[in-house]
Amino acid sequence: MKVSNMRSSKGNKVANQFIITVSNDVEYFQSYSTIIAQRVKGKIYLDNDSWDYSRTTGKYRNIFLNENKPETEKKIKQGVYILTDLNN
Repeated sequence: MKVSNMRSSKGNKVANQFIITVSNDVEYFQSYSTIIAQRVKGKIYLDNDSWDYSRTTGKYRNIFLNENKPETEKKIKQGVYILTDLNN
């Protein structure tokens, strides 16, 4: 398992925003102590309570997913992304 800070647009480490790599097939985005998103073999799971918690969380979620919020919302509605409880 590897934990690394996300980076700002200027390349600086960002406090409290993390990518957790478990294996080649499993990766998490964590904001502070909350898991926001999980990527497993290319499938995306978002925490139903926290995926859109704050502006900062959204900014780094967008970087993790490589898309903007309207694209994420569309994929949730289409069932491409799965809302679930990632923190219990």
